[in-house]
This record gives sequence, C-alpha cells and structure tokens, in this order.
Amino acid sequence: MTRVDDLPLREELRGQTAYGAPQLDVPVRLNTNENPYPLPEPLVARIAERVAEAARGLNRYPDRDAVELRTELAAYLSRTAGHAVGTGQVWAANGSNEIIQQLLQAFGGPGRTAIGFEPSYSMHALISRGTGTGWISGPRNPDFTVDVAAAVREIAERRPHVVFVCSPNNPTGTAVEAETVVALYDAAQAARPSLVVVDEAYGEFSHHPSLLPLIEGRPNLVVTRTMSKAFGAAGLRLGYLAADPAVVEAVQLVRLPYHLSSVTQATALAALEYTDTLLGYVAQLKRERDRVVQSLRACGYDVVDSDANFVQFGRFADSHAAWQAILDHGVLVRDNGVPGWLRVSAGTPEENDAFLTAAESVRKAFDAAGALAHGEPTATGAAEPAPPAHDIQHTSTAEESA
Repeated sequence: MTRVDDLPLREELRGQTAYGAPQLDVPVRLNTNENPYPLPEPLVARIAERVAEAARGLNRYPDRDAVELRTELAAYLSRTAGHAVGTGQVWAANGSNEIIQQLLQAFGGPGRTAIGFEPSYSMHALISRGTGTGWISGPRNPDFTVDVAAAVREIAERRPHVVFVCSPNNPTGTAVEAETVVALYDAAQAARPSLVVVDEAYGEFSHHPSLLPLIEGRPNLVVTRTMSKAFGAAGLRLGYLAADPAVVEAVQLVRLPYHLSSVTQATALAALEYTDTLLGYVAQLKRERDRVVQSLRACGYDVVDSDANFVQFGRFADSHAAWQAILDHGVLVRDNGVPGWLRVSAGTPEENDAFLTAAESVRKAFDAAGALAHGEPTATGAAEPAPPAHDIQHTSTAEESA
C-alpha cells in the first residue's frame, strides 16, 4: 500500500501529521472553545429564509467579492469595536484560518518568514509551513504575557515578513495591551517593513477594548476576527479581517474565485441581523468564565487571567494525568501541550458546575498524592511554570480559532 511519504511530496511536509482533534462522547465537552448556546430559533428561521432565497440562484456563481456581507461586517465592527471602517477595509473568507492562509500567500511564502509568540494559536505556524513560509517561535513571559523587549529584539534580529499576535491569546486567554502592539508594529516597520496581524478571534469576550483603532495610520496592520465564537456559528466557517484597503486588494490577488458560497454569505448576513441577541450570550459566557476563574482559585488552583471564553489552569506535575482524572468525572477539557496546564472552555452554568465539581475532586486527590506543582505567584495570580514532568507530544494547540 502506498504511503504518503512514497509520493512526490514537498520535502518540508514529509513526516508531518495532518491536524486533527479527536472528540470523545462524554456528558460535558468543554475542550474546543465552542459557544455552548445554539442559535436562537428566530435566527434559525431567518437563516432558512435567507438560504431559501439564495438557493433559487444556485445555478449562478455567488457574489465574487461578497460586497453586501463585507458592508454588514464593516457596520458591525464600526458599531462594536470602537473604530469606523468601510466596506473596502473588510475582507471575508471561509473561517479565519483561510484569512490567515490568504495573508501568508500574499505576504509570506518561500524565502520569507513569519513569527509568533508561543504558546499561541499554532495554526499560525502550521499555515505558515503549508505556504512555504519559514516559522520563528518568539518568547513569552512566565505568566504568558508577551515579553515586549525580547519580542522587539527578535523582530529586529530576525526581520520576519509577517508578525502574528493573538489578543486574547489561545490557549492562555491573555490579552495584549495596545502599547505592546504599537511597539511590535514599530519594530517590524523598522526591520523590513512587515505585515503585523492581530488575531482577535476571541475579541468580543475581552475585558479590554478592541485593537481595531490601531489600524488608523498603520497600513501594515491587520485585525482578524471570526463568527465561530461570539456568534456561536463555528459550523458556518466565516472569518474576516479589517485593514487598509490596500491589504484587501493584496489578498484578492491570491484568493480563489467565488471562494464564499451563496449559502455561506446568506447565513452570515442572517446572523448579522441578530448581533444584539448573540452578544447577549457573550455577556452570559463572560460572567460564567469569571465565575470559573474565581471558583478555581478558591479551590487552590493557579489560574491565568482570561479575556477569552476559556480558562487556563494548573499547575500539575503531570497534566495528562489530570486531564484523564477530570475526564473520569465525565468532563472533557483540553490538554493543549503546555506543560503543567489544562484549558477549559466556558460552558453553560450546568456544564460549568459539573466541571467545577470534578476539578475540586481532582484537586483534593492530587493534593493528597502530591501531584500538583507549585511555584511563585505571577502578576496574574498564576504561578511560574515548573519544569515539565514529561514532554507532551500527544496534543496540539492548533484548533478552534477559525
């Protein structure tokens, strides 16, 4: 039987494995940062109406430039993100992963490099490699914030063509201050100049304002978003960016023609009619997230301050053993490969109650067995990571931010 490596494959892809995050059938699943609330019935009905209208014209190609959708996305950003943008500053694609891919096709590629500050959303690295873009792993502080001085030095020395910054960051939940983005942008422009991409997939969940206003006067700054999280529409696969109109023109050089189907555009437009309702669910999830943070700390866990719809908690001498112990209580969380830490998505109140009950039970059992790691508290209330008990190879942080 022919193996993948027997094919005339690109050399840098040999030995690689395809992305996949196995899902288990358990009572409570809090491992993929999905919005736990299904779309409200009035929106479901409106989607059906919009899709039925689109279906009557499926013999024709869709609007190649998705002008109506981009106009409504621009209106949504202008209303909620603190900065007015126009249709020409917005681009949409099949999930923010396709947005990232298009940006790397246009600004990265063979002979070029991209940098991210890890642990972070690893699709940035995977898509970089898939487009032939060299990947540079930049540093973070022990509390998972960006080490600004080290990052600026790395940018100056390595001169990457693309710089990725997640705010809030996946998998840690930490937000990035505007001053940090400005410092990285200035360093990137002095070095090359470079494209700086701020990934705001979880932006609606943050305590901090959007970084979108920073695009004003910064033609090489891009902010990416998704409808998978706040809109509760992960199955829709709709991501978008806001940037200088020249960036939008650049990605149109590499996009596939008619890349957004008529059905996708119709569904997204229906969802944008219900933003107030959907953002009400976001407010509920933010309250639940904060409750989970407070409860975990009260239980004795180290917890990273979260601006997303998930929480990073620990610290464990063996994070996979802790993951399994929580799973044995019927709750699936994420062992994302950060030694000593696990990540849990904010769910419904009932799901969060089940998780907190499991976490308290595991905490007591692990504490008695000496299976919890301890360190000096950081500024976020978390402890500095202890040396890993083992090198975790079975998981990846590459998921969900699309």
